[in-house]
Amino acid sequence: MPPNAVPQPSTKWPSTKRPSTTRASIKRASIKRAATKRLAILGFPPIWLPVGLTIAAAGFWVFSRMFTPAALVHPAADPPVVSSAAPAAELIPPAPTPVPDLAPAPPEFSIRTATEQDILDHQPAAPVTTIFRLDVNPRILVLDFSSLREQGLMLNRIAAFVEKAGMPRDRIMSDAELDAAIRGNGESADTFYYGHDYGAASLARVFSLADRDEIRLTPQEEWLRRLSRQEGWFAPDRPGEFQAGGQAGFQGGLLSIPQAGSSKNIDKAAREVILRHELSHGEYFTNPDYAAFTHSFWTQVLTSQERERIRGHLRSLGYDSNIEEIMENESQAYLMFTDSPEFFTPAMIGMTKARLATLRAGFRRAMPLGWLRDGLERRSNDQKATTRR
Repeated sequence: MPPNAVPQPSTKWPSTKRPSTTRASIKRASIKRAATKRLAILGFPPIWLPVGLTIAAAGFWVFSRMFTPAALVHPAADPPVVSSAAPAAELIPPAPTPVPDLAPAPPEFSIRTATEQDILDHQPAAPVTTIFRLDVNPRILVLDFSSLREQGLMLNRIAAFVEKAGMPRDRIMSDAELDAAIRGNGESADTFYYGHDYGAASLARVFSLADRDEIRLTPQEEWLRRLSRQEGWFAPDRPGEFQAGGQAGFQGGLLSIPQAGSSKNIDKAAREVILRHELSHGEYFTNPDYAAFTHSFWTQVLTSQERERIRGHLRSLGYDSNIEEIMENESQAYLMFTDSPEFFTPAMIGMTKARLATLRAGFRRAMPLGWLRDGLERRSNDQKATTRR
């Protein structure tokens, strides 16, 4: 019966016929009666016949066990079958979960490490913006623009927010507001600035506020956002927010210079002056020791009258004179690293040449060791050699 089968009641009734008697069964019965009769003659009651047969069979079994080899009595059991195959779970392990290719994507921007002289000598074969990383301070990036127009489209809005006088500090200006502000100062997008310099924290602040206020940025500004993110200047999970770290605020510095010939006022000599001026800003943004030294120079070495005259001059250039950080940063750049009379002379701040020379000598001796100091000493020696001739 198959498992779980249910017996069905029979539909056949029991037979009422007597079973037929065969010749063989009659013969067996007669033999049994004859044997019983002989036993009775010998004095054995009929009951002993089956008992005797049972005893005889038992004796035969004992006799056969005594004279039969053990191997025949207890044949060796077949050894247990041991499968060499591992359990199914081990024999066929589950297929591993595919691991996605985690190789980092190549960076979007190619950045060339260069010396100051390499940057000065660079002449692009096409009107493109070239990115340099200063070899002596890798935290400084220099953007070399083929035109003042491209530079302005990328950086003028940042300049207005970070350091221009009369501009809002709590929001980012729209395109229309920025254009009106530039024209109100008698400037154009091309002439608003010749060179730019910003710390990583300022860039992050600009992009964060632009996102908050849903300001539509120019393609050039979006390009700069991606470059800043590639440099790690923004927190990875919060684009536009400065990545605070061991020395928050000194993460990086972004500078820009235009190509010679991009304006009638920009030749090779002017390009060199602009680059040297901007590189000092880059050190201020990325070297906390130099920033602290500059602060001491501004607050302790310069007199209050000198500070006020410098402040007034910077205000005339459009800087927000209420931001002390900008005042001290620009003072070191102009007084120590700007030698061209087209950009700066001591008379512009009511200072004598002798006083400026004294300040420069003391600044050079006291400033932190490094590439910026080495450059100042080299130029000082060159000027002395030229004077002796």
